[in-house]
Amino acid sequence: QVQLVESGGGLVQAGGSLRLSCAASGRTFSSYSMGWFRQAPGKGREVVATISWSGCSTLYADFVKGRFTISRDNAKKTVYLQMNSLKPEETAVYYCAADRLPNGLGYRLYEYDYWGQGTQVTVSS
Repeated sequence: QVQLVESGGGLVQAGGSLRLSCAASGRTFSSYSMGWFRQAPGKGREVVATISWSGCSTLYADFVKGRFTISRDNAKKTVYLQMNSLKPEETAVYYCAADRLPNGLGYRLYEYDYWGQGTQVTVSS
């Protein structure tokens, strides 16, 4: 069992930066691949970035490439999402998720076994 708690969301102006954190409980965190997703008002949840258990492999949605960076610290049981050059249309609730497959890197919601409660990111214009 893994419990995930996101933090770091808030209000930022367009062009600004935020760093999200996702703290995990459970002894098996280091064997899970992890993902960040987001859900804007009235829209479905979509993948933002994923990272393998080791951190050596990452995948990004096209719309964040070059601006967002996913990383993890297995000793701290934490995964991060550094977001730069934020846009108003990226206002959403951001969720982290854990996949039992160490190299899952999946982009579909059903591929993930555990979810956090989400953290709100609001980008003002």
